[in-house]
Amino acid sequence: MKEMEKHTIIITVANRIGVLARIAGLLSSRGFNIDSIIGAPTENPDIYKIHLVVGGTEQRIEQVTKQLNKLIDTVKIVDISHKKNYIVREFILIKVKAQKNRSEILELINVFKAKVVDMTRTHITIDISGPTLKIERFIDLLRPYGIKEFVRSGKIAVSED
Repeated sequence: MKEMEKHTIIITVANRIGVLARIAGLLSSRGFNIDSIIGAPTENPDIYKIHLVVGGTEQRIEQVTKQLNKLIDTVKIVDISHKKNYIVREFILIKVKAQKNRSEILELINVFKAKVVDMTRTHITIDISGPTLKIERFIDLLRPYGIKEFVRSGKIAVSED
């Protein structure tokens, strides 16, 4: 059996009602689990970009890409998983218990170039962005302090060109 890997795919589509739902429906009907999906208008209000992360073999990703290309609103699809000319980032907001170890947490925030967006007597809420590995390491280092809540954007990317 071929190994499943995570693929980051950017789909450029016409900015029309229901296009995101049609793409999610097509992926779901083909048995793909969407790990993350982010859609937003671009600098051109007629164009919408969808960044998604799905697991699958190269062959299955190629098949679904061909099917996505057949959708009337699809302009362009790029699997950037193995491309080096893209800047890829994730964003998280993370709330951590911070009573006794506040100074240690603030030091981690400084080292990772994160930002404090809220602070109370009992917790600190942090905003951080960066490559997936940086985000994962930051989360792992904060776990011992007690993560109360976090929300993660999933991957977004722009080409270096």
